[in-house]
Amino acid sequence: MHVIATAGHVDHGKSTLVRRLTGMEPDRWAEERRRGLTIDLGFAWTRLPDGCTAAFVDVPGHERFVPNMLAGVGPVPAVLFVVAADEGWMPQSQEHLDALTALGVRHGLLAITRCDLADPAPAAEQARERLTGTPLADIPEVHVSGATGSGVGRLRDEIDALVHRLPAPDRDADVRLWIDRAFTIRGAGTVVTGTLPAGTLGTGDRLLLHPGGVQATVRGVQALGVAVQRVEAVARVAVNLRGVAVDQVRRGHALLTPDRWLSTDLLDVRVHGCAVGDLPREVMLHIGAAAVSARVRPLGRDTARLALRTQLPLRIGDRALLREPGGRCIRGGSVVLDVRPPALARRGAARARAAELATMDGSPDGTAELRRRGLVRAEDLRAMGAEPPGPGPWLLSEEHRAELGRRLADLFAQHLRTHPLDDGMPAEAARRHLDLPDPALVGDVARAAGLALGEGRLRRGSTPLPPRVQRAVREIQRALTEQPFQAPTAGFLAELGIGDKELAAAARAGALLRLAPGLVLLPDAERTALERLARLPEPFTLSQARQALGTSRRVAVPLLERLAERGRTRLLPDGRHRLVSPPPNPGYPEGDSASRR
Repeated sequence: MHVIATAGHVDHGKSTLVRRLTGMEPDRWAEERRRGLTIDLGFAWTRLPDGCTAAFVDVPGHERFVPNMLAGVGPVPAVLFVVAADEGWMPQSQEHLDALTALGVRHGLLAITRCDLADPAPAAEQARERLTGTPLADIPEVHVSGATGSGVGRLRDEIDALVHRLPAPDRDADVRLWIDRAFTIRGAGTVVTGTLPAGTLGTGDRLLLHPGGVQATVRGVQALGVAVQRVEAVARVAVNLRGVAVDQVRRGHALLTPDRWLSTDLLDVRVHGCAVGDLPREVMLHIGAAAVSARVRPLGRDTARLALRTQLPLRIGDRALLREPGGRCIRGGSVVLDVRPPALARRGAARARAAELATMDGSPDGTAELRRRGLVRAEDLRAMGAEPPGPGPWLLSEEHRAELGRRLADLFAQHLRTHPLDDGMPAEAARRHLDLPDPALVGDVARAAGLALGEGRLRRGSTPLPPRVQRAVREIQRALTEQPFQAPTAGFLAELGIGDKELAAAARAGALLRLAPGLVLLPDAERTALERLARLPEPFTLSQARQALGTSRRVAVPLLERLAERGRTRLLPDGRHRLVSPPPNPGYPEGDSASRR
């Protein structure tokens, strides 16, 4: 299916042309048919020569119904622009063109109608002059009469050619269906309609109604009046919702893929079609079928900050129209540059922000967004419309990581000066001081500061062991390689000239695993122990564990205590033990459990 909106001055034959093309009545209300005037949005469709379907959103042309017109053209990729031969270019012709230009619509056809009443050449020349310099300047032109049917065949062929020029929609995209109608059907419940510009909708899908956050389930979908299991963009759809009352939804609301959109009432935009300084203090922002009041704060030559009265689900690159509130004058268009802009509290912040916005073009760029923000959730980048440049959940730019690393190094040095006997610095204290939102980020920043993180503490990871300690550790490692759970005895350690202080330093350096004062094993002893214990029938006793490990109670008891403390085993009330997770991978991080003793 391909969706096309009509545009043009009131009574220039838009609805008549749609009736000729489709054989359907686009005007839904009796009042519209009685007055011969489209008041609200109408819908009709037809099969094209090659088998494709074109669906038409017929919009009102009267100046009193401009908001209704904007709700119809907002999510639609192409336009059938109608100008009557006997009247030529009229005020609403220009207003509709201004709206289409602001929204960036660049695909369409120019239909000169009522050619049975006047020579179409003057009106066509007028229209071409007005279209010059707009995205629609080069659209094909057709002369037609809705009354006699003259030219309708050629128009149908041109529509067929038009839909094949349209860019392919992203059918895997997150759903954002702007709602333009909501009503109830007896026995079915709430039904909403709209144009699906991207993504796929189907029965059973769970969606989020915005605003309100109501969870809705798709009970059924219709496209072109026929029930379907799934429908792909671009399409006109009617969606039967379960879990939503009709009084909870209205035009301008949206159905969204859950957890994939950011709702915002503050955004930075680039304005086109008018000077930022000429905008009134307050404007109406139109996007999709939504219309929201917004306060304007000029920033740069063509950039501004908009504070919306109502939150909207927006992404970088979204195009919106700016209109005078209460009036019909369209001021211009806007492209969303940022949906999570920084506060402008400091002196000179607005000027600096304007300079930054001047470098942005409205194209979602995950790498550029990360560089600007320093620290951001990967899922927030996706919700902004930008692909994260790395795995999440949190992303740190290189520049911000280096800056945080410098701050952490200074903080760590100050802590050691203040607490010289401490075994490192508590990681949580560092997290709070650096205002990091997630404890998992501390390790990343610690590496940038040349520090090691283990057992909840930061330590100087790059300090090498003295040569004599290195030699002693190598002897211990050699002995443990053959019998990994036969911990060196006090006599063996004395022969090596090494005590508990040196063993603790070796454990902090990652060379040994220290279970208790004077008691050490290889760094991967936990993993090796879990692999051996996994072969025992569960639950197992201390004696069975000791035999499986080939060690003594001196080693088995503190080792099992450590495994239980780290959540790898569980001590049962009867004194037996049970594994609670499979053995970890070889890369399982080790630490010094005895450093707290």
